[in-house]
Amino acid sequence: MTEDSKPPLTRIQQKNRDIILEAALTVFSTRGLRGATIDRIADAAGLSKPNVLYYFGSKDEIYRTLLTALLDTWLAPMLNIDSNGQPMDEVLGYVAAKLQLSRDYPRESRLFAYEVLQGAPHLEGILGGRLRDLVENTVAVLERWMAQGRLKPVEPHHLIFSIWALTQHYADFDVQVRAVLGPGHDPYAEAELYLENLFRQMLEP
Repeated sequence: MTEDSKPPLTRIQQKNRDIILEAALTVFSTRGLRGATIDRIADAAGLSKPNVLYYFGSKDEIYRTLLTALLDTWLAPMLNIDSNGQPMDEVLGYVAAKLQLSRDYPRESRLFAYEVLQGAPHLEGILGGRLRDLVENTVAVLERWMAQGRLKPVEPHHLIFSIWALTQHYADFDVQVRAVLGPGHDPYAEAELYLENLFRQMLEP
């Protein structure tokens, strides 16, 4: 039976599958792929090992499922950049959306960082294909805005890299950020104001 021909999951089956993925996300984001086991995922999910294996054939299958869903979430803000919009608004909106993802999905960010640090064996085709194509499309939009004098000229690939680095840092190094800032700070609220000012000064003609 192929994946497409499988009968739809019941409500309980979908709930159990979601529970497994949620538990696996915690295990993978703290222990990485090598340190994760089906037993640990089952314990975190509050299910038996056979129950987990009923829904997923291996920890690699769970890992790939999480990464695929993560990539869809990660790429959405770039897909939402409007080539007919106001350039500064679109860039600053993208920065804000990426920072919001770091706030809302810190485990996913750390999981993605772990995968890339390992050489991205599960994402190699996607990084050099789908992601690269999306980045090149965005670069073309940025270059057009810069040529029109609507944004200050900078190297667009590295502009995108800097946005990724400066937003995902707050998820990947959350403990460090909070330790340095100390109590009484909201890292994300402060970062939003700082990054808006930074990129506005960098790109405003």
